[in-house]
Amino acid sequence: MSPLNTSVTQPCNISNDSLDIAVSVEGLWKQYRYGAISHATLRKDIQSWWARVRSRPDPNLPIDSGRLAKNGVGEADDRFWALRDVSFDVKRGEVLGIIGRNGAGKSTLLKIMSRVTTPTKGEIRIKGRIASLLEVGTGFHPELTGGENIYLNGAILGMTKDEIRRKFDEIVAFAEVEKFVDTPVKRYSSGMYVRLAFAVAAHLEPEILVIDEVLAVGDAQFQKKCLGKLANVAKEGRTVLFVSHNLSAVNKLCKNVICLTNGQIFLKGSKDKVIKDYLNMFNQDTGQACWQELQSAPGNRSIRLKAVRILDGNGKVSTRLDIQKAFYVEIEYDIYDSLPKLRTGFSLMTADGVTVFTSSDSADASWDDKLRTPGKYISRCEIPANLLNEGSYVITNIAADIPFVEILFLEEASLPFCIEKTGGVSGKFPEKWAGVICPELKWNINLSARQD
Repeated sequence: MSPLNTSVTQPCNISNDSLDIAVSVEGLWKQYRYGAISHATLRKDIQSWWARVRSRPDPNLPIDSGRLAKNGVGEADDRFWALRDVSFDVKRGEVLGIIGRNGAGKSTLLKIMSRVTTPTKGEIRIKGRIASLLEVGTGFHPELTGGENIYLNGAILGMTKDEIRRKFDEIVAFAEVEKFVDTPVKRYSSGMYVRLAFAVAAHLEPEILVIDEVLAVGDAQFQKKCLGKLANVAKEGRTVLFVSHNLSAVNKLCKNVICLTNGQIFLKGSKDKVIKDYLNMFNQDTGQACWQELQSAPGNRSIRLKAVRILDGNGKVSTRLDIQKAFYVEIEYDIYDSLPKLRTGFSLMTADGVTVFTSSDSADASWDDKLRTPGKYISRCEIPANLLNEGSYVITNIAADIPFVEILFLEEASLPFCIEKTGGVSGKFPEKWAGVICPELKWNINLSARQD
């Protein structure tokens, strides 16, 4: 028997014992080759396939390449497993969050579910119509107008012509492209692309909706609108699989979460436990994270992240901070190509995964006109004294992007720190004040002029 048994992902009937299961994933494996999708000719593809069936070396690879490990589930020299023995069930009407670092296998899993690609081994059983939003503009033709692409994309997703016509105005209004509906989409910004793509997918009214991290392209207002739409979809009893680096959104929408790492399910369970454990996975308890090797540093040929630090009021790296003193988050990076409108930032979360705030250096007064030329840079954010309450926090989601154009890097390494109560408004009292923040606000006490 071949060690690699390919199964086709397809909708199927679910047994009577599992009527509440909308998606069932069993023993899913997916293997890719480094640097190539296939050989140049059909003849070589067939030779390579026949060699795998017989557990023989691939004749089209260099000597000593293409060896399969024992039991057929190890790494070949030129191959890697994007997914390894992934199994889980999703109940009808459940919103399941899928989290993990870049390269963990999240998008591969969703592409198999959406029948974009097939698994190397294992199977997925799906009950109901499925709609997917995996990449910006998937299924759009650049020469067609926004309105024409609504019909094209809707048809690809399985909507009938009458269904599209009935929902056309609602889709256009949701996407906020009324003025551009007759404009070819090749002239749309990436933000307009994703708004229109999401609007079509969301109005398909599928039993199962699969959403990848494409919503990160949209602006904050539209992201909020999309999350509201997903919440309504869940209330209507439909199933949603939601992949996101936005842990606050995952925490808001989902009851259960799975965390992938290196193609395997590392954590699975309630959102509170999984998110908390996930944040602890990559903790750097030294108050800083540094990348010495260029190739391993987050980024691309235009920019590389060098370090992230938490500095106390004296400018020293620290994880224990005084509630009465300002502290700083410092992002150090190298730029190799001139980058206009570059934005770097981070998220600050509680230890339980609740986002306190997100900030970026676009708050700099000169940001709009600043072109960052090649060189070494440090972006520093000051967090004022008497803002955060005492307790444990995490700096995470360190990112650089060109808004609405490209995400240059998104690093999920977590820098934990704690705020210690040494005084301030809450320091006068023994109890811990409720709330994530504990600002020192201005109050006035006056004798009332009213006399009874």
